[in-house]
Amino acid sequence: MSPKSRLYWIVCYGILALYGAFTLLPILYLAVSSFKTQQQIYDGIAATFWFTPTLDSYRFIFETKPILQMLTNTLIVSVGSTVFSLFFGTIAAYGLARYNFRGRDDLAFYILSIRMFPPIVAALPIFMIFNGLNLLDTKTGLIIAYTTFNLPFVVWMMTGFIKAVPVQLEEAAMVDGQSHLGAIWDILVPVLRPSIFAVAIFCIIFSWNEFLFALILTKSQAKTLPVAIPEFITWTEVGWNYVAAAGMVLVAPVLVFSFLAQRYMVRGMSMGAIKD
Repeated sequence: MSPKSRLYWIVCYGILALYGAFTLLPILYLAVSSFKTQQQIYDGIAATFWFTPTLDSYRFIFETKPILQMLTNTLIVSVGSTVFSLFFGTIAAYGLARYNFRGRDDLAFYILSIRMFPPIVAALPIFMIFNGLNLLDTKTGLIIAYTTFNLPFVVWMMTGFIKAVPVQLEEAAMVDGQSHLGAIWDILVPVLRPSIFAVAIFCIIFSWNEFLFALILTKSQAKTLPVAIPEFITWTEVGWNYVAAAGMVLVAPVLVFSFLAQRYMVRGMSMGAIKD
């Protein structure tokens, strides 16, 4: 089929519509279930969309759990780890992209390999280290843990983005009297701003949704919202309506943020894909 034919575009849009329905259906079902009672959820498929909505589930989770405190902890930890990851990761990426030193490729592979192994492998060592440093159940400890796993991703992505920017731009600025640091700040950083923003979005989403280290390293003071959701599942029953309500409180800010930042993500991730 030719891209100019009507059938081609019908097939393309049909596939995209099916994929969109497949990915959005779980979120839609989660949102609908959050406005149901426990009995309405167990009434079956027939009562999926035909029911009387109620806010009892939201009222219950806010009355029984410090949801706002956990949501605040999640926001602080996500933004904090993203800022540190971008700062140190961009500096490291610049060194890997611009300087040709002995062992550069081995160092780049070592940094990337940290992202390869499962986080559960590092759970016990990190717990013991944080216990010795009195960082358990602190937002500082979570920020350090999340930065550890965000940093390789930032270095990996930013190295490619920096390589896509011609070094002649910095050299021309230095010829005009700029210092090396001034050329980076005034020339390179503005060019990389869309890419930095795109990488920051991915770091925030990872930190926002992270469950394992938040479960292991926190107890009450620094507990994040993903850890609170399984607490509505007890030995006697599963409060699916409460789980759905807490899940929507966790998912809604990320969905809104992702939709608002979608164009920046596309612009940043496509940087350097096309060259003149």
